[in-house]
Amino acid sequence: MSLEFYADKFNALNMNRQKGGVSPHKVCMLLAVMDLIANKTINNNRIFFDQNLRLSFSHNFNKYRTETDRDNPHLPFFHLRSENFWHHQPKPGRAVAYQRLSTVSGPGELNNNVAYAYLDEALFQLLHSPVVREYLKASLLGNLNFDSQRTLLNLGDAWDWLECEAVVADYLAMMELELRGERYNKSQHRRELQTKLNNRSDGSIEFKHQNISAIMIELGYPYISGYKPAFNYQQQLKDVILMRLVEDRHVLEKQVDSFIEQEPPQFNEFVWRDVLESAPVKNILPPQAETREFTPRFYNFAEREIGNRRMGERGEEFALQFERNRLTFLGRDDLAKEVEWTSKERGDGTGYDIRSFNPENEKDLFIEVKTSNCGKYQPFYISENEVVFSKENSEIYSLYRVFNFKRVPKLFILPGDISRSVHLVANTYKAIF
Repeated sequence: MSLEFYADKFNALNMNRQKGGVSPHKVCMLLAVMDLIANKTINNNRIFFDQNLRLSFSHNFNKYRTETDRDNPHLPFFHLRSENFWHHQPKPGRAVAYQRLSTVSGPGELNNNVAYAYLDEALFQLLHSPVVREYLKASLLGNLNFDSQRTLLNLGDAWDWLECEAVVADYLAMMELELRGERYNKSQHRRELQTKLNNRSDGSIEFKHQNISAIMIELGYPYISGYKPAFNYQQQLKDVILMRLVEDRHVLEKQVDSFIEQEPPQFNEFVWRDVLESAPVKNILPPQAETREFTPRFYNFAEREIGNRRMGERGEEFALQFERNRLTFLGRDDLAKEVEWTSKERGDGTGYDIRSFNPENEKDLFIEVKTSNCGKYQPFYISENEVVFSKENSEIYSLYRVFNFKRVPKLFILPGDISRSVHLVANTYKAIF
């Protein structure tokens, strides 16, 4: 759900109205929860009716109460359940008794039946942003119009939360089409997106899409290959993406899984000289961001692609044909005939997939092939054995990275010790007793 969805909910609470007045209880309970999230007293999505919550409620309640309002925090804690974003977890064995309750007579009855309250996961994530909290507080208090309320999201020249929501929604819509293999017009998407933004230039929108590509890679997802990852991104943008993934990741992951499982393409006639591209430059790794309790688990696109053995085999076949054509083009048709598909003929475990040759001195060239249906910046897995082999045979070794395999296959070459060209991030451990 978007920020505006919850702003509308907060601005239209089912309030207790009597004698021409409006009870501030629900507003003050939500303000109390926001304050406790802000000071990290609440750090997971369980809101207990404890001393901290009651004191925070009273602090806010004393600002907005009238002479007839009583400090009864158990009432809003219970009756907020009528709002679709506030939920209760009944205590063990009390579910039936809880369902029969229409109100609670006091804190004792509440504590006897309710273990804790919890929010929609998307709302809980939103409330970790200070800017968003101020925006939603304004919705609760209902004393600002939309235009002045939006100024609370203003970050100077930086994109505000609503702009980030709009560009993330646009990016994910394009990625869905790309995963399905459907054509779409990026310029048309950009023009429609600009109507939702604060006078952003084409270049600014392009860079924000590149930022999203970088974040998607960090979170283990594929990215739109036309948007080169740019890692110098706004943390708020990542927060917006994480919020979307809380609710939408199952749909996205189903689309990605379907994309991975698609049958590899049949090779047509290639202009093999057009297949080769320059390799990405090894960049400085961005600092590891602090992880939050609500961060959804990471997907692992690279690991799942490994499971598509048919694609891996076809990628090796593609690299084999490229290598034979390369040698033939260089006038070494004799060597091209001797190129060996080692992994197919001798099995895995040698540390490479193809044995080819250097056309100048006829020495062996050992080639490891890594294939992806995604873009050239998508991370890939490499085994410890393969890394060691690249180090020990650095003068006669290259890794061929095949990418965009499903659409228009391309490849780039990483020669020598692989650790000189990429960052090797350990993510598995061998457990020994």
